[in-house]
Amino acid sequence: MTDETSPDGPAATHDNGPLGDPRSVDTLLAIMRALRDPDTGCPWDLQQSFATIAPYTIEEAYEVADAIARGSMHDLRDELGDLQLQVAYHAQLAAEAGSFTFADVIEAITTKMIRRHPHVFGDAAARAAGVQPGFWEAIKAQERAAKSGASEERTPERAGELDAEPAVDDGKAPSLLDDVPMALPALSRAVKLQARAARVGFDWPSLTPVFDKAAEELGELKEAIGRGDPADMAEELGDLLFVIANVARHLKVDPEEALRSANAKFTRRFNYIEDKLEAMGQSPEAAGLEGMDALWDEAKAKGL
Repeated sequence: MTDETSPDGPAATHDNGPLGDPRSVDTLLAIMRALRDPDTGCPWDLQQSFATIAPYTIEEAYEVADAIARGSMHDLRDELGDLQLQVAYHAQLAAEAGSFTFADVIEAITTKMIRRHPHVFGDAAARAAGVQPGFWEAIKAQERAAKSGASEERTPERAGELDAEPAVDDGKAPSLLDDVPMALPALSRAVKLQARAARVGFDWPSLTPVFDKAAEELGELKEAIGRGDPADMAEELGDLLFVIANVARHLKVDPEEALRSANAKFTRRFNYIEDKLEAMGQSPEAAGLEGMDALWDEAKAKGL
C-alpha cells in the first residue's frame, strides 16, 4: 500500500474530499487554509504567529543550503518544498490579518525582477543598452528611496503582527545601510554592512591594515577579560568578530560557509575520537584532554 505521505502517494485528502492536484500551488494553499481553519484546523498551527514561525523559516533556508552543499538532489527537492511551505504559511497569516495574500507575494517578486532587469524585460533601447556600470546600485538606490516613505514600525506589544504604519518623516536622508536585513546571520550581515560602506570608499585598501585591526581588537579583548566586566568582554569580542568578517570579505570567502565547514571538520574529528575510545573500551572522561588531543592529531593526520 502506498503511504499518503510518500512522494508517490495520492493527493492529500480532507473531510470534504480531495484538496486537489498535489503538484499544484493551489493545493498547498488549500492545505494551509485547512490547517488554520478556526473550527477544524490543527491546534498547533492555530497557535502560531509570524514571530513563532520565523525561526522555522530561517532553519528551512539553512537546510536548503545544506542539501546543496551535500549535493543531494532528493533532499534539495524536499527542503525546497519545506521552504515553500514557509512562504505559504506567512502568506496565510497575512491574509487572515487582511494585509496581503500569496498572490500579492508573487506579484511583488515578479514586479521586482522585471524592474531590476530592464536589459532583459525592458523596451528595445533598454535591452540594447545592456548592463551599464553602476546600473545595479542605481536601481537599489531608487528602491531604498521608495521604501523610505513606506516603512513599517514594529513594537514589542505587536510582536507577530506586520500591519503597515505611516512612515515617520524625521528629515533624514535614507542611509546606505538601511535595507541590509536585520534578520541575517550576524557574520553575513557584517559582511554586507562593510560591503555597503566600501561603495563610498569607507574601506581598508588591503588585508594588512585589517590584520593590524584584528590584532588591536584581540588586545582590547584581553584587556577586557582582565577587567572582568562581562558586558565589556562581549563588546570587545563582537568587535573582533566584526573584523574577522572583514577579513573574510577581503578574501571573498563566505564566513558562514567557512564556519560551517569548520563545524563539520570538528564534528568528523571528534567523532573519530569517540569511535577510537569506544573501540579501546575507554570513555572521553577517562582518556582526559591529553588522550583525546592525541587522537585529534591522529584524525588530522588521516585528513579527517
